[in-house]
Amino acid sequence: MASSIEPLHDLPDHAIALHRTVADWRGAVLAAAEALQADGRCEEGYGERMIALVEEYGPYIVIAPGLALAHARPGPDVLSPGLALVTLDEPVAFGHAHNDPVSVVIGLAATEADQHVASVAALANVFNDESVVPAIAAAETPAEVRRLLGATAGAELS
Repeated sequence: MASSIEPLHDLPDHAIALHRTVADWRGAVLAAAEALQADGRCEEGYGERMIALVEEYGPYIVIAPGLALAHARPGPDVLSPGLALVTLDEPVAFGHAHNDPVSVVIGLAATEADQHVASVAALANVFNDESVVPAIAAAETPAEVRRLLGATAGAELS
């Protein structure tokens, strides 16, 4: 069994990218992949696989107002399970009928097919509070992001 995914509020600085400028949703997904790559969680091709899933299935990764959970199936380009968080300088549309535009993108890398289940459940608890996404989008430092996530009930991922 592979290791579990760390708590979101324990993300290292290099797994948090703030106020990124992107042209569109594809750029937002690639920014999340770059943050995962900076944390040693995946290789370069993972971002393209995440984009391919959205192109195939639509904007299902937009899971709450302003929030996307970018991910792909486990594969050889995933080195270890983990999360990364990206905020966007300007929100972008993914084409979701209710939750666009997106200002915060969480990248998820999993090495096993069911590894993400607990993470998704915990993320739902963290972002159940509608004030969290705008607060994170406005954060100026990784420490502020971690503080906001740690102050939210249910922030633990296991």
